[in-house]
Amino acid sequence: MNKLSALLALISCLSFSQNKQILYGFSDIPQSLMLNPGGKVKNKGYLGFPLLSHIHVSAGTSGTTVYDLFADDGIDFNVKLQRAVNRMKPNDFFTFTQQLEVLSGGFSFGDFKRKNKYLSFGLYQETDFISYFPKDIAVLALEGNANNIGEFFQLNHVSLRGEALSVFHVGYNKKVNRKFTYGVRGKIYSSIANFHSIKNYGGFVTRQGVNNFYVHTFNLDFALQTSGIIRDEDEDSDFSEKDIVKRTLFGGNLGLGFDVGVSYNITKQWTFDASLLDIGFVRHSKDITNYEIKGQYVFEGINPLFPETNEGQTAEDYWNEVRETFEDLVDIDETTTKYTTWRPIKFNASLNYVFGKQKYEDCDCTRHDDEYMNAVGLQLYAINRPKGPQSALTAYYYRRFFKGLRAKVTYTVDSYSFSNIGLGMSAHLGSLNFYVMADNFLSLKNIYNAQSASLQLGFNYIFNKNED
Repeated sequence: MNKLSALLALISCLSFSQNKQILYGFSDIPQSLMLNPGGKVKNKGYLGFPLLSHIHVSAGTSGTTVYDLFADDGIDFNVKLQRAVNRMKPNDFFTFTQQLEVLSGGFSFGDFKRKNKYLSFGLYQETDFISYFPKDIAVLALEGNANNIGEFFQLNHVSLRGEALSVFHVGYNKKVNRKFTYGVRGKIYSSIANFHSIKNYGGFVTRQGVNNFYVHTFNLDFALQTSGIIRDEDEDSDFSEKDIVKRTLFGGNLGLGFDVGVSYNITKQWTFDASLLDIGFVRHSKDITNYEIKGQYVFEGINPLFPETNEGQTAEDYWNEVRETFEDLVDIDETTTKYTTWRPIKFNASLNYVFGKQKYEDCDCTRHDDEYMNAVGLQLYAINRPKGPQSALTAYYYRRFFKGLRAKVTYTVDSYSFSNIGLGMSAHLGSLNFYVMADNFLSLKNIYNAQSASLQLGFNYIFNKNED
């Protein structure tokens, strides 16, 4: 049982990232505006196919991989598990992020000659979860306390938060002149479910006892806040599918937020752009259940130390008495106090250089009205997390091939690896746009040993797309 608990804790090092480095700046795809509302716009209008316009899933690990634990290499699993727990650090993390665009669209507007403004809108569902690796808890579960007398196991290693919510958004983009474009996006959040426990202190220590072999001292300051998980006491039934739909359509705990972004053409070939996303909050006031344990508790077990079977006490009776004594000792405070959570702010910035204009077939001269065929650049990404920002740096190469085919290759250095190579392609077949993106191709030969992997895809219908 101890080894199983340690394994579950170890799995929490797996990490899913919110970084969309391939999509960022890929202005042929309308969804790139979701990463920078001030980005360049290359269509006069679009509609995303419902539930298909943007699907994003990604996964990774900042430490031990599945292959490290389960490879058929002749090494005992217990040895590999012990090595993995020892190698992991409290700042290693597990996160999960999934995004599904329900509806989306956009259109340009302005005066008849110069439609330099663009309005985009939509509704998407997002799930975001992060749990840092509870190093001390994993060691305690794996080794037990008898082998760690006098060792203080820290509670602050326990840090996690998770939320499922829907987001309705409206964005405004304006091309001020040939050099400068800016954009803003307003958001209404509707939280479906939330839980978080990120500011925990204290811990647990076992010492030699006086009245028993050991004395266990708990110095605890632990809190867990939840909303949308346990129904209010005045409600009669459990949660249903109708409840989920209702919360998705603004019937949950509501909040507000916004995105901002800019693009600036330094020269005809050099461009700088940046964005801040999800500057906002959610106020939780419905279906609230909070738990708090605060104080110092001393537990010396119960007498007799071992079950006296000749007096009719079974082993089960003994452990039930231990559990009941411990529950009576620790005071768990349960409340329904309202609380506020802040969204994880994300930052993007990139410096880009374009080159190589297309030439006419019948002469050695460039087509001045056309865009450049190639682009290279660097992109910086960061996201605010409970234990500090997580960041990534990406170098990319973008290429326009045929009339409707675009490709982007990326190389990313992040918390997971220094060898993440990604590829994204966007195809325009008439007014239909399809795109697909994936990364960490070098690890596909052994996916179980991959540090990270991601997939994005979607379908859009483009109106009046600017021709090459």
